[in-house]
Amino acid sequence: MNLLITGITIADPNSPFNQQKCDVRVEQGKITAIGANLKTSGDEQVFAAEGAILSPGFFDLNCSIGDPGFETKEDIQTATAAAKAGGFTGIAVLPNTRPVVQSKAEVEYIINRAKGSLVDVLPIGAVSREMEGKELAELYDMQQAGAVAFSDGGKAIADDGFMSRALQYAQGFNGLLMVYPENKYIAGKSQINESKTSVLLGMKGLPALAEEMHISRDIFLATYHDAPVHISNISTAGSVALIKRAKRDGVKISCDVAAHHLVFTEELLNDFDSNYKVKPPLRGKSDVKALISGLKDGIIDAVASQHRPHEIEHKDVEFEIASYGIIALQTVLPLLLKAGLDAGTIAEKLSINPRKLLGLTVPVIAEGEEANFTVYHPLQEWVYDRAANFSKSSNSPLLNKKLIGKVQLVYNNKQVQSYG
Repeated sequence: MNLLITGITIADPNSPFNQQKCDVRVEQGKITAIGANLKTSGDEQVFAAEGAILSPGFFDLNCSIGDPGFETKEDIQTATAAAKAGGFTGIAVLPNTRPVVQSKAEVEYIINRAKGSLVDVLPIGAVSREMEGKELAELYDMQQAGAVAFSDGGKAIADDGFMSRALQYAQGFNGLLMVYPENKYIAGKSQINESKTSVLLGMKGLPALAEEMHISRDIFLATYHDAPVHISNISTAGSVALIKRAKRDGVKISCDVAAHHLVFTEELLNDFDSNYKVKPPLRGKSDVKALISGLKDGIIDAVASQHRPHEIEHKDVEFEIASYGIIALQTVLPLLLKAGLDAGTIAEKLSINPRKLLGLTVPVIAEGEEANFTVYHPLQEWVYDRAANFSKSSNSPLLNKKLIGKVQLVYNNKQVQSYG
């Protein structure tokens, strides 16, 4: 698909055209020209993009799709449709499927199922068999088959010795462990953040301590083994402080934050809306402020969707028994804009750094480069209703809400998709 985008502002710190308003021509999957007032050749689609931003294609580090085994939640086709509409040209998918992605066979299944898509779908293999934190999964074989990292999904690795051995083993072939931070013995059966809100609502609170203790342990192990560890979905001011100190000390630590933790706070739970039930839980305003500052200061490396689709019977129930998580692929951009992130920061945290962390090729908006980009308008209003929702599930507190910031077009793998 040949394409000419006119009047677009480029947001790519790696591009010689960063922050410039240009026309961009794409021919046979490559960016062939960037400049002012490019003439149309007549055999290309023209997309007028006045007021819009062109960024390297977004990439999600933390996405659940349910395929194989839980296709009633989400399958690869619906996940990639939602990803495209949210501006993602690549997603790394977690291993919490049935069977668990724990060997070469499951990795190859996902890669083969996603072939031909505009969206690159890259498997994350399990660290442990059945994600039980007891026996190592086939990490090396999975990496050779195409797994880009290893994680036990939303399950924290509780056994310190097992985590230590996993780090040592992965270090031998430059494997990256992405870990969820929660000390389950401190967390117990808590539902929401430990605070005045949890007392007011009469619910057991999950203290920040549970997250921060776990991060402290992984910092110690990363230091001891001189091995990289990625912390997924941090949510507290204390976690930001711990990671800041570790980075200053030269520890090979990285982290990401879910977009909703940059906007939503625990007060939204006062009506017991289970669509706000996420894990880690929504925290306080001071935590949100620290997370946004951590992003801007470079302490937090990336933003993730933490996309968690669920059938209605798992969400439309009493808060205490509802499943954790929200669908999020289509709402990451509006939330980042609401949090006050500028176009350059969004490109860095949502496009560039996620790929760097996984050792992937980073798209660059420059002549001669493969075309992999997202076009969005930061001021365009739209309603995220059922007609606009491409996920198979609907567990989002933003459904039927007016949002600001809309993806208009994505391009990758010589394919283009535009949205009215």
